[in-house]
Amino acid sequence: MIIDGEHLTLEDIIEVAVKKGSVELALESKEKVETSRKYVEKIIRNNDVVYGVTTGFGKFCNVNISSQDTRDLQVNLIRSHSAGVGEYLPEDAVRAMMLLRANALAKGYSGIRYSTLQTLIDMLNKGVIPQVPSQGSLGASGDLVPLAHMVLVMIGEGEATYKGKVMSGKEAMQLAGIMPVTLEAKEGLALINGTQAMTAIGSLALAEAINLSRIADISAALTFEALNGVIDAFDENVNLVRPHKGQIECARNMRKLLEGSQFVTHQGNPKVQDAYTLRCIPQVHGAVRDALEHIKEIVEIEMNSATDNPLIFPESDVVISGGNFHGEPIAINMDYMGVAVSELASIAERRIERLVNPSLNEGLPAFLVDNGGLNSGLMIAQYTAASLVSENKTLVTPASVDSIPSSANQEDHVSMGTIAARKARKIVENTRNVLAIELLCAAQAIDLRLKSKNNQRLGKGTKLMYDFIREKVMQLQKDRVLSNDIKNLAELIKRGKLIEKVEKERGNLVN
Repeated sequence: MIIDGEHLTLEDIIEVAVKKGSVELALESKEKVETSRKYVEKIIRNNDVVYGVTTGFGKFCNVNISSQDTRDLQVNLIRSHSAGVGEYLPEDAVRAMMLLRANALAKGYSGIRYSTLQTLIDMLNKGVIPQVPSQGSLGASGDLVPLAHMVLVMIGEGEATYKGKVMSGKEAMQLAGIMPVTLEAKEGLALINGTQAMTAIGSLALAEAINLSRIADISAALTFEALNGVIDAFDENVNLVRPHKGQIECARNMRKLLEGSQFVTHQGNPKVQDAYTLRCIPQVHGAVRDALEHIKEIVEIEMNSATDNPLIFPESDVVISGGNFHGEPIAINMDYMGVAVSELASIAERRIERLVNPSLNEGLPAFLVDNGGLNSGLMIAQYTAASLVSENKTLVTPASVDSIPSSANQEDHVSMGTIAARKARKIVENTRNVLAIELLCAAQAIDLRLKSKNNQRLGKGTKLMYDFIREKVMQLQKDRVLSNDIKNLAELIKRGKLIEKVEKERGNLVN
């Protein structure tokens, strides 16, 4: 993959962060980087006063630094800012962060040397992955703490994983055949002043959230059949007169998945209409789709932005201190994504309740098991779903509305964007498990329907999904440990196997 600071996409993030694709810097980016670096060197020769180059940082912005101390200034910056705590970020998040930082530097506005940028790319390509604590970023001035831990390894310090083993950064660089960097003026600041940690975590969460929005249609369709839903609610006429794009797409998916089903009903026979969790699937799932589409647009802009400070504009002969490091665009949209994805879990859990509750499940056995009483069936699976939904409710409290001043009130409003991104990824994980539980319950309900009505057919799309689930998870005949079943289905969701199965044989669902 060639990066130039302009064209990175969400799909590219997955290719490099998850699938471990390699990266190369575009030739034109090399030229921009070298031009920007020459301008920084001119600043140093002229003893110009430029923030972070010939001055201290934060509240120390008015402290002048001599030209002979500029190297020490950059190393001290990295060491002092490596103050993270908590669990380490997963490898995919760190790989995404490295890619995003390299892409931002490739724009040529940061004043870094080409050789330093190439070192970061070499680490990514050869699998030297810094150990980066997950906590400590305020999201302005960018992700200083996590990015500093990334740069520690670049200078031969800190810790990293290499070929599956955790070791010192120095050892990892040696084994990979990469020479550690001796930071020059501006380079430490150029490497850590940006929004790449929050954007990395958020990008990975967003990619799975988009996948979950498609899985939710499938799990809802299975439940819809199991509960003999009234399909008229998905009629094209209904949805075209309220023309939200996501709603129209979801209704189309539902019709496609349920085509040919003999388990669905029509209004007035025997029901006039369904409860909201069935009837309003396009309205709820569609709103989530629309939200995710907007969030993707914002995130991809951020992926291709220069977010450090100051920025170098050689063609204009100027260096400008600004605020592109402020993570507010990502912070707000990560909170937005958390709210949107939590709604997929919320409505799915209510569908699960309808499946297992004998007062609501259209004549199915209580908790979807024969010989109830002796067997508890899927009773506690619903408990787990309810627990995850409740946890999501605590997680969706916005991080972006909070701010605590730092650096002696010089940095007096911050975004908390990395907290928002971490919360969003946890909400996605919880929602994945709720949808796995819905698939488990819906497949069991369909088993029971088929048992009493052997001559009825499932929809063309739902039949594929039902058969695939039954290849991976057995029908529940009597009580067993359910945790492994949920885990197996959640893993199939995460790896995209369920979508792949449907689309291979049924044609593409609407993205």
